Amino acid sequence: MTAGALVTGLLAGIGRPVLAALAGLGRIALYAGQTLLHLLRPPFYLREFLSALLQVGWLSLPVVGLTAIFTGGALALQIYSGGQRFSAEAVVPQIVAIGMVRELGPVLVGLMVAARVTSSIAAEIATMKVTEQIDALVTLSTNPMKYLTVPRVLAGTLTVPLLVGVGDVIGVMGGFLVGTEQLGFNRATYIQNTLDFLEAPDVISSLIKGAVFGFIATLIGCYYGMRSGRGAQGVGGATKTAVATASILILAANFLLTSVMFTS
Repeated sequence: MTAGALVTGLLAGIGRPVLAALAGLGRIALYAGQTLLHLLRPPFYLREFLSALLQVGWLSLPVVGLTAIFTGGALALQIYSGGQRFSAEAVVPQIVAIGMVRELGPVLVGLMVAARVTSSIAAEIATMKVTEQIDALVTLSTNPMKYLTVPRVLAGTLTVPLLVGVGDVIGVMGGFLVGTEQLGFNRATYIQNTLDFLEAPDVISSLIKGAVFGFIATLIGCYYGMRSGRGAQGVGGATKTAVATASILILAANFLLTSVMFTS
């Protein structure tokens, strides 16, 4: 085999997965556009929406709260340990606040929602497809996208920012507890430094990220659930792919949003 053939084979091997990934992103973008169009048209299934609110929002609070408080506490310990090298231990309250609100809070909540909600939605819809319940909806003149996708995506877009807000507060509180109980910070000074350092754009950017991440997590779950193969293997594959894709897209979206909102 010639060197040219080897290079061509190597480039083809790289190009095929890249083209497949781009095609997949295109299909997801089209699905997102169809979801937004259906959102503006009646009918709207209120019961499905309220059920999705409970599933995405309320039932996700325990895992979000535990993740945030331990992350905030660990962040305070790391910053204090690193700050000791430069005699900068006093910046713990400020860095914990900015780190949790701008970055760690939204990203961790988004990833927890992807792990819990995206997998649940993908498995539920994939099972409905395998058991021909989606075909039954079509037979009853019910649009599966309006009945299954729109309520869940809307619920995710509205509730995940609230989860992010709660996670931010709990994360900062975790840093406060570690800082005051273990590291010896004065409580009033710690709270005042946190409040003085945070600004409205920090909080707003956190909530915007939450809305985008909630949209991504629920949309991807619905998309891969609808495209599931037949049988138990198809359901498992759809769930696995949905969680992986949602997590990657959330991290990519976080980078893009941070680039737009925090760079001049």
